[in-house]
Amino acid sequence: MKYIFVFFFLISQIAFSQNDYFFQNKTFDPAIPSPKEFFGYEIGSNHTRYDKLLEYMYVLAQKSNRVKVEKIGKTNENRDQIIVHFAKPENLSNLEGIRNEHLSLTQNKLKKTEIEAQPVIVWLGYNVHGNEASGGEAAILTAYYLAACKDPEVLKWLDNAVFLMEPVINPDGRDRFSNWVNMHKGDPMVSDPNDREHNEVWPKGRTNHYWFDLNRDWYLAVQNESRNRLAFYHKWLPNVVTDFHEMGTNSTHFFEPSKSNAENPLVPQSNYKTLNSKFAAYFEKALNSVGSLYYTKESFDNFYPGYGSSYPDMQGGLGLLFEQGSSRGHIQDSQNGVLTFTFAIRNQFVNALATIKASVEEKNTLLQHQVDFYKDVISQAQKSPIKGYIIGDNYDFSKNRYFWDLLSQHQIKAYHISKDIEIENHKYTVGNAVIIPTDQAQNLLVRSIFERPKKFADSIFYDASAWNLALAYGLNHAELQTTFTVGKQIAKEDILNRAFATEKSTYGYLIDWRDYNSAKLLYHLQKNNVLVKSVMKSFRNNNIDYPPGTLLVAVQNQSISAEALHELLNKSNVLTGCKIMAVQTGFNQSGVDLGSNSVKTIEKPKPIMLVGEGVTVAEAGEIWHLLDTKLNMPIVKVELDRFNKINLNAYTHLVLVNGVYETLGKVGAEKIKNWVSQGGVLITQKKASDWAIKTGIAQTKNIILKADSSNTQARLDFENYNNFIDAKFTGGAIFETNVDITHPIGFGFPSRKLSVYRNNNTLLTRSVNPSGSVAVYTNSSWVSGYVHPSVLAKINNSAAVNVEAMGEGVIVLFADNPNFRGTWLSTNKFFFNALFFSKMIFSERSGNEEE
Repeated sequence: MKYIFVFFFLISQIAFSQNDYFFQNKTFDPAIPSPKEFFGYEIGSNHTRYDKLLEYMYVLAQKSNRVKVEKIGKTNENRDQIIVHFAKPENLSNLEGIRNEHLSLTQNKLKKTEIEAQPVIVWLGYNVHGNEASGGEAAILTAYYLAACKDPEVLKWLDNAVFLMEPVINPDGRDRFSNWVNMHKGDPMVSDPNDREHNEVWPKGRTNHYWFDLNRDWYLAVQNESRNRLAFYHKWLPNVVTDFHEMGTNSTHFFEPSKSNAENPLVPQSNYKTLNSKFAAYFEKALNSVGSLYYTKESFDNFYPGYGSSYPDMQGGLGLLFEQGSSRGHIQDSQNGVLTFTFAIRNQFVNALATIKASVEEKNTLLQHQVDFYKDVISQAQKSPIKGYIIGDNYDFSKNRYFWDLLSQHQIKAYHISKDIEIENHKYTVGNAVIIPTDQAQNLLVRSIFERPKKFADSIFYDASAWNLALAYGLNHAELQTTFTVGKQIAKEDILNRAFATEKSTYGYLIDWRDYNSAKLLYHLQKNNVLVKSVMKSFRNNNIDYPPGTLLVAVQNQSISAEALHELLNKSNVLTGCKIMAVQTGFNQSGVDLGSNSVKTIEKPKPIMLVGEGVTVAEAGEIWHLLDTKLNMPIVKVELDRFNKINLNAYTHLVLVNGVYETLGKVGAEKIKNWVSQGGVLITQKKASDWAIKTGIAQTKNIILKADSSNTQARLDFENYNNFIDAKFTGGAIFETNVDITHPIGFGFPSRKLSVYRNNNTLLTRSVNPSGSVAVYTNSSWVSGYVHPSVLAKINNSAAVNVEAMGEGVIVLFADNPNFRGTWLSTNKFFFNALFFSKMIFSERSGNEEE
């Protein structure tokens, strides 16, 4: 009986024509095909594949003189990324002129009448999470509405605005999800939440190809999709940006304002108090008109600058978050009744139109806000005692380049230093260090990159509470509070690999492991069957000091000739930008010689990683992406339920990221123990480290967080209980560690002082082996972000990285994630070292032969 009711409930919604349900009392140009005419089904009765959505946008551009489609790039799976422009015909033919005029708002040179004569720029962004699909369908409806509706109000909108629509921000993830739900859709449809349609298999459709959350990537600019988007975004600097999401099925609909105690302190209060309030009135009226339930203020935040709804706030625009209860399929039971995909789409569509209406009616306010924003940004910079930042690494030019590239993605101006500068006993050298002035349009982003907040209005965070990118890249940096002179501005050619001609040697070549790209160079040589060694102790050769971990490529005993080796090294130099030093002798001026038993051959890694249900998607994706893009190294990804069928002896390293591994059982744990004992390397992160300890694979112990005894008898109101518990979780903060840079897992770090990112409460005891804790949290480890005092006390002096021997093998346990969001280049080095050097850790240290 229940499903008969559900069936007729669904029919009652989708049986309406589009005009009845979505476009009541509106007339459209009959020459322009409606979504129903083009797709052959009513919007909401099926999930639209991205290629068909794309095709429809091009049809609209062909049929309507209000529409233009522009390709802005490709996804990892080779799908086109597009922006669809909507405007009146004369504006559509003058987009470049309008764009240039709009950018003049950042320069504070226009009169009020000149400002108000401009159209408002509205960016309509949908479907950043692939399985939050109602946004993408709402984009189709909005596109048709703007392209074909004859309503006088729509004509007014097109007269006063240019609309830039990104109909699907995450095409790869959307198609993964759309294929799933369409494949499992029943006839009649099934609303039971247990049905397969509503329960995607791992990794689900939320993320992009590499399993990254693109809604966290605006600021980090790691993924192709984000970089393509940012390049186009900064050409326009829109006034309003929408970010349409979905949330749990039992939720209703959320629109801003979000939590008032979780606002970014750098963003002008006018964003939150004035603009959000004005727009909220439009959303309230729009949803009231269709009788939809909604809420505001209780959840979500604008603290992190890298969301689609917060990044625009740092650019003089207004970012707007919408969250709609999700059917996660076509129909699903919820506490609010049966939730249909059609209903979810309508709520998104209604608020898209409300955003458009508000943007046009508040046009002058929005344009003036952008003018005032940049005026105030420059004024703040000029009043601030901090005039700029100097940053750079003297040994790691590759990481310098990656950082400069990040700055360029955000249109942040940086300049070479014209002479060496010494600050706080550190010398910043010409060619490696740059100065980033605060007196520039992107001042707020500059401050975000360097500031270290530790005081917050709230203790509960939707996501990260710290994101200092200077620390993430591990680059030396300092504030500048006096006047300075700068050299040439960083340009595109500075970001390209810097090739060094490698002299030819008949003896050998040395490569400094401190350069980030040296790992890529090492694996490239190994793929070409070159034998590479690591010098495990410091030495001096030809008046140059080399640290432990320096790579040695001897000319003798290679499978290729000396000439071919030199040619390969020169090509490798161009590929990686690493400096390769020719040496003519193995007799070093100090330290070990190049023929010492402290010089170990590096085994070529062949890693395998377990993935699947229970494994944290993002962390697995981060390693996949890291090895693909930074090392060109393949990694075998195996489902947990296939583990017992895998011959582990075919692999050198087993990687377990954060996750739940109980499904491996005792048999799986024993299999891993035996494999490690025979010479394998196990690398674990966070909860995987906890699991390895619990199963007896690892001998490290966990530090247990206990309830605060002072609160055991205290009463707590029920409504505050979740906040009390959540406040003790470390959701994303930065801490200082001390690294043993003489340990193979610590090779390549220029300093013992290293900042790490922590977003979990896995706590490891120090190793019983005096040299087994490679990285240890310092006694005063808190650097930035929120951490509960009781948790901080446990973090201080605990182990961040432990290494254990088991038989012939090695276990490397990370308390944290060294590859967080593809951004923590500084701690990537730990992971590289675990891949390349772990097999050398417990090898024989003595060089004495038997007598």
